Amino acid sequence: MKPALQRRLPLIVTAAVLAVLYVAAGLNYDHFFSLGVAADLFTDNAALGIAATGMTLVIFSGGIDLSVGAVVGFTSILVATLVEKKGVPPVLAAALALGVGTVLGAGMGALIHYFRQPAFLITLAGMFLMRGSAYWISTDPTGLSHPALTKLTLWDWPLGETAALKLSAVVLLAVLVAGGVIGHFTRFGRNLLALGGSEQSALLMGLPVASTRIGVYALNGFFASLAGLALMLNSGSGNPRDGIGLELDAIASVVIGGTLLTGGRGNILGTLLGLLIFGVIQSAIRFDGRLDPAWTRIIIGALLLGFILLQRLLGRLGRRA
Repeated sequence: MKPALQRRLPLIVTAAVLAVLYVAAGLNYDHFFSLGVAADLFTDNAALGIAATGMTLVIFSGGIDLSVGAVVGFTSILVATLVEKKGVPPVLAAALALGVGTVLGAGMGALIHYFRQPAFLITLAGMFLMRGSAYWISTDPTGLSHPALTKLTLWDWPLGETAALKLSAVVLLAVLVAGGVIGHFTRFGRNLLALGGSEQSALLMGLPVASTRIGVYALNGFFASLAGLALMLNSGSGNPRDGIGLELDAIASVVIGGTLLTGGRGNILGTLLGLLIFGVIQSAIRFDGRLDPAWTRIIIGALLLGFILLQRLLGRLGRRA
């Protein structure tokens, strides 16, 4: 198999799976092909998509981050509590939450790099830290009533008479574009892929391994906090339980999108396709009305296993070539 085809095959397979699922759902359920349903795919999965974009960049570098779901919940309840109960201006509260996520990510990246600890363990500790902090702030949801936040929850971008993109979906699209530029068209993105391919080789080439690793975790923390803001605006409340399990969904979206879990190869476009596969399955189950929502997890689990095996097979073919 030609190397170029081998690199693109996971993305091609992901696109084919999405096309099959979307067409099958559209043929079986009336109005599934409507623009409104397409817009909802982005709105309903905005927080997951924002978090998955940051996770893609981390996985580019050969890392992983299990804290993103907890950061989402922490951001959600922190901002809602500061604004609704403490009278803090929304802009200041959001800036504080984004800063906390960024600093947490940078701190975890530094611990991973300088203490040579597995990313799994460090970010697992980060997950417990942020989830515990979220419950310390409040154990109950806090509704949004501030005029500025209420206005943001109601804002949308009309796409016609029957469809619109909510603010969270617009933010998702902006993050995907930013992630694509960072990951594929900057020196930082090339450093991430080199680091994920081989840290030793990256060091021998004189690449800034420390700043690259710390930087990507900081960026991922920022995106995770941004995902928390998006989820808060979508739901109209802050909730310490927000984001539970979201980190696993984000990883699944990245892997289904064709990014190599061990790092060194991947594509932001693939992550978008993986996210849309999530959305199409969820929407089809809602349209059907007879299937248990648990089938979303079952189908995603099967797809994830299939893509892991595909990556393994392509790796063997690459070594033989």
